[in-house]
Amino acid sequence: MDRAQKAEAIEALKGVFADAGAVVVTHYMGLTVAEMTDLRLRLRKDGAALKVVKNTLVQKALGGSVGEAGDALFSGPVAIAYAPDAVTAAKVTAQYAKENDKFTVIGGLMGQQVLDAKGVDTLAKLPSLDELRGKIVGLLQAPATKIAGILQAPAGQLARVVGAYAAKDAA
Repeated sequence: MDRAQKAEAIEALKGVFADAGAVVVTHYMGLTVAEMTDLRLRLRKDGAALKVVKNTLVQKALGGSVGEAGDALFSGPVAIAYAPDAVTAAKVTAQYAKENDKFTVIGGLMGQQVLDAKGVDTLAKLPSLDELRGKIVGLLQAPATKIAGILQAPAGQLARVVGAYAAKDAA
């Protein structure tokens, strides 16, 4: 890799760290190509990506902004999973780590904050952005349906009373 390619890779990594909600740092040693492809497909399906990175380039891209704790995450064979949503990459990688013993989650970066493996696991348990949107829509629709039910109730009661009188007169 020549100097121009390194500079280009560093700029690409800076863009990844700037645009991602959270970056999950993983070790993938021992995974087969098929297993890595499976993981990449799972991540891509949810709008995330996986990239095998060179540690020195990542440390240059971060420029010491996350301190020694952040730099310590990048040792050995490292791949990063990232998505615009802070939860998506953490969910998929945590689930895959439970299914495959060779794949481990080391930690993560969320802005300038360094997360350990437990922090990433906690992040993975949070609801995704789509789930939160669904809950908000449900909360907004609930009062409207209750109001409609309340407004229809008197008319229904009136109809039942009229129906009872009509049945009484017919009998």
